Amino acid sequence: MPPTPEPEPLPGDREPAEAATSTPAATPPPTPPATPTPTPTPWRRSPGIRVGASIAVATGLYGVSFGALAVASGLTTAQTCVLSLLLFSGGSQFAFVGVVAGGGAGSAAASAAALLGIRNAVYGMQLNALLHPRGWRRLVAAHVTIDESLATSTGQTDPVEQRRGFWVAGVGVFVLWNLFTLVGALAGDAMGDPRDWGLDGAAVAAFLALLWPRLRSRDAAAVAVACAVVTVVAVPFVPPGVPILVAAVVAAALGWRGARERPDAAPAATPGADPTSRGGAA
Repeated sequence: MPPTPEPEPLPGDREPAEAATSTPAATPPPTPPATPTPTPTPWRRSPGIRVGASIAVATGLYGVSFGALAVASGLTTAQTCVLSLLLFSGGSQFAFVGVVAGGGAGSAAASAAALLGIRNAVYGMQLNALLHPRGWRRLVAAHVTIDESLATSTGQTDPVEQRRGFWVAGVGVFVLWNLFTLVGALAGDAMGDPRDWGLDGAAVAAFLALLWPRLRSRDAAAVAVACAVVTVVAVPFVPPGVPILVAAVVAAALGWRGARERPDAAPAATPGADPTSRGGAA
């Protein structure tokens, strides 16, 4: 007689060992809540825009002085405006005009302007790392990288305000400087000495307003005083515009020395080590 086949187990009648080895499906971790994006400051209350606009007005008005001095040195109105449009660097423009007015050759004037323009290359590297312009904005940013746009941008802490301050100051100074250069070139001697109007003092006051809030620490104030002393001492002995380069070298040297003398940061903790231990054996 053939053996009777054993009945097949039902799907729910699993052995205890098999049931013990089965694991439930893993529950996915909860999704963390999205970090809200900070809302930029409205344009009307933007500190970068306000500071940039005030700097643009104060500096742009001083373009009258350049226009008048350029025409008095022998340049035509068209030459003065083209020089201001293409060179667009106050210190370099005044150096160029100063050499021409003194009877110097064009090559000497261009060399003096190029020497003072070195600082703009340094500014460009700093602002490129700070703002990361792309495409056609990179070319425009290079042209409007000047003392005022750099100071306005680096004076802000929020990245949005840094970009706003740079563009408002740079483009604002460019427009107003060239506009008032034309005014000064057309007015010529009718305005008299532009310094009598106090426009040179307005530009200096604008820079002091940017500098003052950054002198909160003792080290920053000491560097500023040292650079001011070096500038005053160098003025009688070097051409116009060079003292600011000397002061920049002094500031860089003092900053490098301060960075070397600064205490090193605490070493990183070893992975897996007890964070409560201090490195000694128990």
